[in-house]
Amino acid sequence: MTDIEKIQLFENQKIRTVWVEDEEKWYFAVKDVVAVLTESSNPKDYISKMRRRDPILSKGWGQIVHPLSIQTEGGPQKENCASLEGMFRIIQSIPSKKAEPFKEWMAQVAAERINQIIDPERSIDQAVADYRRLGYSEAWINRRIKTIEIRKGLTDEWKRGGVTKEVDFAFLTDLMSKTWSGMTTKEYKKYKGLTKENLRDNMTNMELLLNALAEETATEISKQRNPKGLAQNAGVAKEGADVAKTARKEVESRLGHSVVSSEKAIDHIQPQDELPFKTNS
Repeated sequence: MTDIEKIQLFENQKIRTVWVEDEEKWYFAVKDVVAVLTESSNPKDYISKMRRRDPILSKGWGQIVHPLSIQTEGGPQKENCASLEGMFRIIQSIPSKKAEPFKEWMAQVAAERINQIIDPERSIDQAVADYRRLGYSEAWINRRIKTIEIRKGLTDEWKRGGVTKEVDFAFLTDLMSKTWSGMTTKEYKKYKGLTKENLRDNMTNMELLLNALAEETATEISKQRNPKGLAQNAGVAKEGADVAKTARKEVESRLGHSVVSSEKAIDHIQPQDELPFKTNS
């Protein structure tokens, strides 16, 4: 499974999803879907009662639902998820006025991802639209999109070098973050007062540039040296991050203050009424 994971929105309510590359399918967090359709404060309990009401669903539960790693407040954890087809079956056992529009929404989510694989430019267009809707400046959006491309190049290099486990990707990412910024990803998010939010979506322009410098440098070194295994890739990752660390210290010496900032997105996005373009919200 790739590390593609998103928070999708249905009627402004969050649905966690995971894209499984081998199957080319979105998987939806069952608890999130049940919570949205039933408005239950205890979706886990609702699921238990639903399975007792529908013995056929309960009998096939192991084939419909699969535990996948998904982001939670306590970090990545295994959560029961179901594919589009599996969620359709579960929804059959949930009496809800939202069932049909929700099915249409899930089908649209699945179709959009397939289209993005066929035409990667769609992914970028969607990301730009999302950032605009949230109120980010055009300059920030342009930099952020470029950093997504750079990050993809680095993770492709890690895979080529034999790094395949999610925990190893997380280790290498933390190593680079700690090296150039002085903080692991978790520490960095805590410093900014973040919980579920994406760290990079809450970086300032300077932070994005330094992080991108670390990743792009590591990618180019990797292409030259062809590291194999976690240890060799870690050495290359640290070298790339050391370049960004040196650049950071030089910038800070000239500015007279740290460029690692506690600012988050809400501190620098533009109010909706000041945006230079129309949004759909």
